[in-house]
Amino acid sequence: MLLRAFIGKKRISRKALTDIKFHGGKLYVNGIEKNVRTILQTGDQVTVVFPPEKRGIEMHPKPIPISILYEDASILAIDKPSGLLTIPSAFHTGDSLAQGVLFYFDQIGLESTFHAINRLDKNTSGIMLVAKHRYIHHLFSCLQKIHAIQRIYIAIVHGEISEKQGVIDAPIGRVAESLITRQVCPNGQRALTEYQVLFCQNGYSVVKVFPKTGRTHQIRVHMASIGHPLVGDDLYGGSVEKMNRHALHSTHIQFYHPILEQVINISCAEPTDFQAFIAAYM
Repeated sequence: MLLRAFIGKKRISRKALTDIKFHGGKLYVNGIEKNVRTILQTGDQVTVVFPPEKRGIEMHPKPIPISILYEDASILAIDKPSGLLTIPSAFHTGDSLAQGVLFYFDQIGLESTFHAINRLDKNTSGIMLVAKHRYIHHLFSCLQKIHAIQRIYIAIVHGEISEKQGVIDAPIGRVAESLITRQVCPNGQRALTEYQVLFCQNGYSVVKVFPKTGRTHQIRVHMASIGHPLVGDDLYGGSVEKMNRHALHSTHIQFYHPILEQVINISCAEPTDFQAFIAAYM
């Protein structure tokens, strides 16, 4: 098999191959630099070095600490704290996880930009996956399209949910007069959320949530739609009296790693503010 054909089977596009050839990338077979016309033999080890990536002018590295839960040559899994932006935006400026990741990339000598595989709202904490280069980001985007990245969240909501588990299948769309707020509406995109009640007490419930789609604010909108808004989520009817951010934490992710070709499970413990709320009010 030609090296070109082998690379094509790995879903590296012709454009990416052109970038490798003309913009500083390399192809190695058994540690020796080769071209795409090289004939591969059984047992050969192929290494693809992607060219350096350019960063946007707004993406300035900053020494923002990041807590790494998992790392390999392709991805990072980071425990994002509540209150930290994923990336700067027109609505939210200031420090961001992206800038901290770029600072870390500079420390390890990785000439890449920020590629978020999943994004969390500013006040949502927990696991975020970051691709180390564009090709890996593309592979994980393919996994997301077929719902092959399984995510589990923990949320604290208002009210004691009577059913031990449930499914919310309700479309979500924008609120007409807002660029941020979402709502359940007939003309929205399909959104599917499963949940399991862990325990209830004193007018609150702790739930494990399994989003099956990835709509903006999906868990927050869906839980509010059944009369159980997240604690601290004043955008969707929750009270900020006892927690000053919405009580949502990404606690587990499972996926089939497209490079390592194995299932990866990553977990992240509940943050201290969750533990403090449960201890004080439940």
